Amino acid sequence: MTVPSPPPPAPVPLPGARHGRDPDRAIKRGPRRVPAEEVAATQRDRLFDGLVREVAARGYDNARVSDICHAAGVTRPAFYALFTGKQDAFLAAYRHGIAVVSHLMEDAYRDAGPAWPDAARAALRTLLDVLASVPAFARIALVEVDAAGPDARRERDALLRSFRRFFADAGPEPAGTEVDRDALVSTVVGGIHATVRERVAQGRADELPLLLPVLTYAATAPFLGPEGARRATRAARPDDGPAATAPCAPTGHP
Repeated sequence: MTVPSPPPPAPVPLPGARHGRDPDRAIKRGPRRVPAEEVAATQRDRLFDGLVREVAARGYDNARVSDICHAAGVTRPAFYALFTGKQDAFLAAYRHGIAVVSHLMEDAYRDAGPAWPDAARAALRTLLDVLASVPAFARIALVEVDAAGPDARRERDALLRSFRRFFADAGPEPAGTEVDRDALVSTVVGGIHATVRERVAQGRADELPLLLPVLTYAATAPFLGPEGARRATRAARPDDGPAATAPCAPTGHP
């Protein structure tokens, strides 16, 4: 007798991909009491969505806790039972969302291997497609994080440093160059971040997938040389196959 395989785990939603006040996410009342842990987890997820959408729309400084609670359909006492304040909630939503994006990028990088240009391109494409599928999260993660205080900026800097792992298999820089490899990778990562951030700050997150060719070239040229980067870039077509979307994001990049 064949034992059926267990179903795959449900994808973890990206904050901002859903409406916090969606009636389907309301805590159902009835004779069976919902465990307090389940109530808290549901409220936390809804507050993540409400926070991301409100901060993206109003800006970090102008988004009030009352706005976030209203967008999430959660009371202020429930908010303060989970977070010490707006900054604490922002950091929690940011960390959660970045973990989701990073996991999707790592999966794409691993599945596209073993050739490093293919793996790096797949990770880049996933980053661009996922951010484009949830523009509100892209806004808070790339733009509003600057306004959320020094702790948030330190989290952002640590994230950029962590992206160096996608260059571990890049090989040495082209022959004839004498540069510090760590500084080179940091420069490449910083340039990619600045380019993506600029497009999001302009309200053009839906156009991020169009950056795949230029970012692929920028990421690979220092390690493969111009001809190797051109080969990698020719394969970096934004319309090559279905786009990657964030878990629970609606299809079609809202």
